[in-house]
Amino acid sequence: MTDVIIGPSASAEGSRTPRRAPLPVRLARTYRSEIAIAAAILVILVVVSFWSPHVLTWGNLANIAQASAPLILMSLGVFLVIATSGIDLSVGSTFSLTGMVAGLALSSGLAWPLACVASLGVGLGVGAINGGLVTFAGLAPFVVTLITYAIGGSLAFVITDGHSIAILDPDFWLLNGGEIVPGVANFFLFCAVAVIAVELALRKLVLGRWIYAIGSNDKAARLLGIPVRGVRFGVYVASGLAASFASLLSLSYISNSEATSGANLMLQAIAACVIGGASLFGGTGSAIGAMLGAVMITVIQNGVNLVGINSFWQGAVTGCVILIAVLIDRVTKLRS
Repeated sequence: MTDVIIGPSASAEGSRTPRRAPLPVRLARTYRSEIAIAAAILVILVVVSFWSPHVLTWGNLANIAQASAPLILMSLGVFLVIATSGIDLSVGSTFSLTGMVAGLALSSGLAWPLACVASLGVGLGVGAINGGLVTFAGLAPFVVTLITYAIGGSLAFVITDGHSIAILDPDFWLLNGGEIVPGVANFFLFCAVAVIAVELALRKLVLGRWIYAIGSNDKAARLLGIPVRGVRFGVYVASGLAASFASLLSLSYISNSEATSGANLMLQAIAACVIGGASLFGGTGSAIGAMLGAVMITVIQNGVNLVGINSFWQGAVTGCVILIAVLIDRVTKLRS
């Protein structure tokens, strides 16, 4: 009798667990939109370099990174609100008001770390007011944050009678340009830590799933037992604090506080989130996308200045980029 060699059965083959794709492949699949945005940023830099070779120098790239840091931090806070299907229009006036409060505190002789702590209370207060009125009073986020935007912008003028404040503290620059970690400027460190922390929280923690669930369908989230009010209140507070810290970082960089410093940043922060893939209806997007959106806006502004185009065209160029990003997102969703 001939021996028969029996190989693995079909059922055994079918029961095998499929191999996991390598980490680079999984990251590429997860962050396809973000990779496309990063590629678009590189294309913009290369195209602008034909008109101005200075664009790709290390000094200019460092300037872009430093100039984009406040917008990145603000965009992260705004993104958390947008991810829950909300909106925060008050971040620009919070930025301005924080700068004026910090300027007054520093000019009165308060040590800069204490002035920073006191100024962060502005963001905490504005965020708490927004969150409380939206979550507990049941008012529309657009209306609430529009009101706090108007009040905050007015107070920024009132407390200093519209005058700018020069920062004379010789050590305040350390907040932005110092080095907690040797060889790494603080502005870069703060942005990197914030982006990584928010992204990991959204991807790995239950809180992140709650934020996306609330943005997708808040009624279903309530039925699942998710603390919708608490989460929404928290993201508005986080947005206010992010705007305040962004203001302090910017103030440390330019050493001058103005009541109109945050006038255009609200639109830029929302634009950064949209360019980065966030939907204004909530439930989508990433912290990395918001960061890249902020960098793209800064790169566009930098390119407009270097090429010699009138600065008044910056808004129009940014608007066109937002339109293209929204159309691409729309087409992608229709295809899927």
